Amino acid sequence: MSHEKLTRMANQIASFFATQPGSDQAQRVAEHLKDFWGPEMRDELKAHAAADDSDLSPLVRDAILLI
Repeated sequence: MSHEKLTRMANQIASFFATQPGSDQAQRVAEHLKDFWGPEMRDELKAHAAADDSDLSPLVRDAILLI
């Protein structure tokens, strides 16, 4: 899967959780990625973030540190 698609999907997930109450949105994004994304998808997202995370939402960047 392309990093563009993974980025879009991760940012959409973060957009949803950003609207939810509480202060644990990054944790909830991380849990969603752990529960519903395969290891290859998570690894690809992490590699992309390590190379250039400018297109990832701040919430995704925080979540990546938790997975």
